[in-house]
Amino acid sequence: MLHFPEGFRWGSATAAHQIEGNNVNTDWWAREHAPGTTIAEPSGDACDSYHRFREDMQILADVGLGTYRFSLEWARIEPEKGFVSRAELDHYRRMVDTARELGIEPMVTLHHFTIPRWFDAEGGWFAPDAVDRFTRFTESVLPVLDGVELICTINEPNMVAMFAGDDSAPTEPATLQAFGQPAPNPRVADVLLAAHRSAREVLAAAGPFRSGWTVATQDFQPEPGCEELTRAYGYPRDAWFLEAARGDDWVGVQAYTRTKIGPDGPLPIPADAEKTLTGWEYYPRALEDGVRLAHAMAPGVPVFVTENGIATADDSRRIAYTRGALTGLHAAMADGIQVEGYLYWSLLDNYEWGSFAPTFGLVAVDRRTFLRTAKPSSRWLGEVARANALESSA
Repeated sequence: MLHFPEGFRWGSATAAHQIEGNNVNTDWWAREHAPGTTIAEPSGDACDSYHRFREDMQILADVGLGTYRFSLEWARIEPEKGFVSRAELDHYRRMVDTARELGIEPMVTLHHFTIPRWFDAEGGWFAPDAVDRFTRFTESVLPVLDGVELICTINEPNMVAMFAGDDSAPTEPATLQAFGQPAPNPRVADVLLAAHRSAREVLAAAGPFRSGWTVATQDFQPEPGCEELTRAYGYPRDAWFLEAARGDDWVGVQAYTRTKIGPDGPLPIPADAEKTLTGWEYYPRALEDGVRLAHAMAPGVPVFVTENGIATADDSRRIAYTRGALTGLHAAMADGIQVEGYLYWSLLDNYEWGSFAPTFGLVAVDRRTFLRTAKPSSRWLGEVARANALESSA
C-alpha cells in the first residue's frame, strides 16, 4: 500500500459557470449566444447546481470525499458595477454552511474564468482599473469566506492570459486544445499577478485565510536536442506562474496531459496514442511532473493538487488514470515534496467550456432530469480517501 500523510485532503472540484446553469450575466454566456459564435453549444441549465448544491455535496460526503472546491460567480454577486447582491452573498454563504454541516471542508475559488458582462465591456483584464475591481470584489465576498481556510484567488491565470489575445483585440475564448496553445499575453499576466497579490493582502488583513492560485501545468517534454527550446517555450506558459507563487500559502497544480516539443515547437499527439474525449493524450504521469515543476519553481511552498482527471466514457479508464496519477504523486511526495491534498476534476459531468461531450465527472448528470448517478470511480476514490492509502499497482 502507498500511504499518504495524516491530514492529507481528498476531494473533488467544480466551477460555477460549468455547473450552476443560467449564468446569464457572464462574458461567457454572452459569447455562447452571440451571432456567429464558434462555441459549439451554450451552457444553458448546465447541471442546475445553483439549486442542487446540497445534493452534490451529499454525494461527495456519501462516497467518502471530505474536501470540495467550488467557485463564487462574480457576475451573480456584482451583476452591475458597484452593486453587490446581498441575496447572492447569502446563497454562497449557504453553500459554505452546507459543506460544514455535511462534514466537508470547503475550498473557495474567487475567479474561475468568467467575469461580469460589465467588466468585459470595459475591457476585462485590459481595463485600467482591473486590479482595483478584483480587489473590491474580494472585499465584498469576505462574509462568504468567514471560517473558510483555503482560498484560491484566480484559477489557471496562465489560461486566462492565453485566452486574452493581444492588447488591441481580445479573442473569443479558446476551446480545449490538445497542443499548441498561444503564449499568455504578458500584460494580462502581470495584471492577474497584481490582482492575485492584492486579493491576498485583503485576505491576510481579514482573517487566518491560506490563499494561493492554481496553475495549469502543461508538462512540456523535449525531444532529443530540444531541451533549451522547451524551457524557453514552457517558461511563460506555466513555469512563470508557478514561480510567481513564491511566498504564497500554497500553490495549486492542475495537470491532465503532456506536450512534446520538437525543433519547430509542439508536436501533434501520435496517431496510435490513447486519447481522451478532449483529444488529449492519456498520460497519468502529468500530475507527478506538474508537482515536481511547482516544487522547483516555488521551493518551500506547499503544493495542492486542485485539479486532475480524465474525460472518458469508460469509467474503468478513469480509475486506471487516477490510480496512475496518484502513484506518481506519491512518488513525488516520497522525495520530500509537501503536497497537502488531491482534488479530482470534476465532481460532475459538466459544461466543459463549449461542450457537454467531455465527461470528466465522478458523477453522471442526466441533462433532462438532472438526476445524479455516482459512478464506480467515485466510490473507488472514496475508498482510497477513507484508507488514506492507494493499493500499489507494482
